[in-house]
Amino acid sequence: MHSVVERELELKLVLSPERSIPVPARLTYRTNDPYAVHITFHVGSDHPVNWTFARELLVEGVFRPCGHGDVRVWPTKVDGRSVVLMALTSPDGDALLEAPTAQVSAWLERTLRAVPPGSEAERLGIDAGLAELLTPTPADDLYLRDPWGSDESDGQ
Repeated sequence: MHSVVERELELKLVLSPERSIPVPARLTYRTNDPYAVHITFHVGSDHPVNWTFARELLVEGVFRPCGHGDVRVWPTKVDGRSVVLMALTSPDGDALLEAPTAQVSAWLERTLRAVPPGSEAERLGIDAGLAELLTPTPADDLYLRDPWGSDESDGQ
């Protein structure tokens, strides 16, 4: 059975050190996609902006700077509040988003209860799928048998 862990929250899109604008967002975690977190930003257009990246990156980013390239996450304080900053880079542009640490941490805790770290592969059924693929079938016996027999003569 698959389940979904969601949380609506308001992030801040940081435009400059002095200015930011609120951005409604939804954090989504699906147990059938156990390595990923999904963030949907509602930026006032017809189409929301979706980002997907490793859950582990967000978990680590609550405690220390991590990531490189398109997604970087780190904790900090802004006006005495604990926040998590997410720097997102795409061909369409860059964004620096600020999220309240307490809300992100509470949501992450729910995802970690749903699928504990280290058990993600079990959710995907990779081992069972590989075992099924690698199980010999009767047709394999035909394939593995030498169709030409031996080159050695039988005593002639």
